[in-house]
Amino acid sequence: MTGKVIKYDIENIDTDVIIPGPYLKIHDHKELGKHSMEGLDPDFSSKVNKGDFMVTGKNFGCGSSREHAPIALHESGIQAILAPSFARIFYRNAVDGGYLLPIEIEQDIVKKIQDRDELEINLNENKIFNKTQKEEYLIKPFPELISKIVSAGGLINFKIEEQN
Repeated sequence: MTGKVIKYDIENIDTDVIIPGPYLKIHDHKELGKHSMEGLDPDFSSKVNKGDFMVTGKNFGCGSSREHAPIALHESGIQAILAPSFARIFYRNAVDGGYLLPIEIEQDIVKKIQDRDELEINLNENKIFNKTQKEEYLIKPFPELISKIVSAGGLINFKIEEQN
C-alpha cells in the first residue's frame, strides 16, 4: 500500500470528532465520508486522496461505539490509520467491516512521520518505508486472527471462507 500522510498528532481522537453526532442519521456511506473528521478539521475531506493514510496519537477512536467512524474515514479515502494505540471497539469495527486498517506504531515513529510524507506499507514484512524521508519503521504485527480477517477483507468474508 502506498499513500500520503494526513497527520494529526493528537491523542484521544474520539468518534464524535471522527463523525459528529448530527451525521449519524445518514445511511449513505459516501455522504458520511464528506463529513469525516469534521469535528476536528472542517476541511479534512478536501485534503484526502483515495489511498491516503492518517497518522495520529494514541487511543484513536475512543468514545462511543460508532460503526459510522471507520465507514466515514474509509469513504473519505483513508486506507489505514497509523497510531500507537486504538480504542478496542473502533479497532474491531475497522477490521471486521473491512473498512480500513488500524496499524499500531511506536510513539517515536509518529513524531518522525510528517504531514504529506509518502509512505509504503508492507504488511507481510511489518514495515513502513517513508519514501519522502528515506527511512524505514517497524509496525506491530496483527495477531493471527486479525491478520486472517484483514486478508479476507472483513469478518463476513472471513466467515464465508472459513465455511468453504
